[in-house]
Amino acid sequence: MRIAVIPARGGSKRIPRKNIKPFAGKPMIAWSIEVAKASGLFDRVFVSTDDAEIAELAKQWGAEVPFMRPDELSNDYAGTTEVISHATQWALEQGLDVDAVCCIYATAPFVQVADLMRGLEVLESGDWAYAFTVTDFAAPIFRSFKQTAEGEIEMFFPEHFLTRSQDLPTVLHDAGQFYWGRPSAWIEGKRIFDRHSTPVVIPRWRVQDIDTQEDWVRAEILAPIIMGRKI
Repeated sequence: MRIAVIPARGGSKRIPRKNIKPFAGKPMIAWSIEVAKASGLFDRVFVSTDDAEIAELAKQWGAEVPFMRPDELSNDYAGTTEVISHATQWALEQGLDVDAVCCIYATAPFVQVADLMRGLEVLESGDWAYAFTVTDFAAPIFRSFKQTAEGEIEMFFPEHFLTRSQDLPTVLHDAGQFYWGRPSAWIEGKRIFDRHSTPVVIPRWRVQDIDTQEDWVRAEILAPIIMGRKI
């Protein structure tokens, strides 16, 4: 069987209560729950949370909250891998015959069913531990620079000052939407960004991480276009 796990901690700092804050007419987490259920890919859709209000809302939108996340996995330093490992271990201890676990972020309203399906296909296309969404950087990172303490500009890769952008390799980054993984990979804590993982490439215009208030505003601007409806 396949399960989806949506991690939703209650103590978000930069955008308070962002996992259940209204977005495009629904609590933010509802978008992730609905796409998981609409995909038809999952036998169970779990929400992992430490927060009673989030748990209740998740149930109202059709997810299961069969356990409350322990305190040691609910602080600012708890990583995604540890949280999904805990949920995976719980499922196996209940006797569930799990062969794939997909972490879907609670703040990923632009996830699409087709991408989830593609992610599962990619995971099963080889001996992969994980398959997850990525996109390319908007500008070549090999021509990036920083401002020093003295106010000067300093390139990170000065050897590429004269290199044409089309001659530089495409560089990818995490799109922050979902992560398909083998149960053993989650439980063993295998690093996601490694050679045993493979990418699910999605276009840059459909990617918006939501960590700051500015991110939230930009996502609201993009929502009517990406979601294909007037909001």
